[in-house]
Amino acid sequence: MALKSTIFKAALSIADIDHNYYADHALTLARHPSETDERMMIRLAALALQAHQLQDVCNGDGTLAFGAGLSDPDDPDVSLTDFTGHKRVWVEVGQPEEKPMLKACQKSDQVLVYCFHHAAEVWWKTMENKVSRMDKLQVWRVPTEASQALAKLAQRSMQLQATVQEGALMMSDSKDTVEIECVRWK
Repeated sequence: MALKSTIFKAALSIADIDHNYYADHALTLARHPSETDERMMIRLAALALQAHQLQDVCNGDGTLAFGAGLSDPDDPDVSLTDFTGHKRVWVEVGQPEEKPMLKACQKSDQVLVYCFHHAAEVWWKTMENKVSRMDKLQVWRVPTEASQALAKLAQRSMQLQATVQEGALMMSDSKDTVEIECVRWK
């Protein structure tokens, strides 16, 4: 018998000072049995960092959502879809191969990759030249210490605050705060 995904609920209050975006999001995350808390929380952080595009790109008339994740490799981890059904923003978490990133660039206006694993530098050395011509692609490195600290915020039911200021994300619950300063590689 196959293992089922574990459901997490997150009440996420976003204060994106950089983009003048302030909103509360009630989110459901399905964590695949092979997904770690760290990866799941990076998906949540990526959504918080890109939430402003709901207003900036779609003028509030779009859907910001988690994809099927590890269950469906052809689905983004996070996406912003406009009212016509067109993917405006496609977010991948981890260390995707070249082909899926190329497909994502063909299906969306903007593609962002948030890599976080301790082996991200090795992955990037093999990918940098392969993806250099992908104009729609941005690659961001989440520092390992920050991603591991973020994993400790994971709870089945979460009340989180996300503040984006000067490009940095501060994610906090009632006890702990994690500061994430992603480094742009591409």
